[in-house]
Amino acid sequence: MTIRLQRILLPTDFSNYSAAATKYACELATKFDAELHLLHTLETQLSSTPGFAMGLALQQYVSESRAAAEKSLAGVLDPKWSTGRKVIKAVVEGSPKAEIIQYARKQNIDLIVLATHGRTGLPHLIMGSVAETVVRTAPCPVLTVRSEGHQFAMP
Repeated sequence: MTIRLQRILLPTDFSNYSAAATKYACELATKFDAELHLLHTLETQLSSTPGFAMGLALQQYVSESRAAAEKSLAGVLDPKWSTGRKVIKAVVEGSPKAEIIQYARKQNIDLIVLATHGRTGLPHLIMGSVAETVVRTAPCPVLTVRSEGHQFAMP
């Protein structure tokens, strides 16, 4: 059996946790000469966005958040690495759990490389786990990466 990875998805929330997953995604994209898809999800549900005067400023908030996310996506990868490579950047709105799965299906992703925050106890119960849901429902294999603990050695 030969493993072929043509499209790798790297969801990011721009945290240090995501930075650890970025290293793995870039290394795998290099080894397999694969496209790298960077995805950020704007959580715009009423429960996760600031209060607005009857929703009048919500559209402006979303627009400004999208612009900031697009700017942040541009800085995720080292330009030395990304020059000459196929990199696709996307910002979507919704629940990260659902949007990552939907994006993977729509783009025919072969592997998702996802950071895990390693929450336990009450924080895990309250916030849920994006990584856990993605692992259970993804249409492809998922590599979860913790920023702490053992890391593979990369030349």
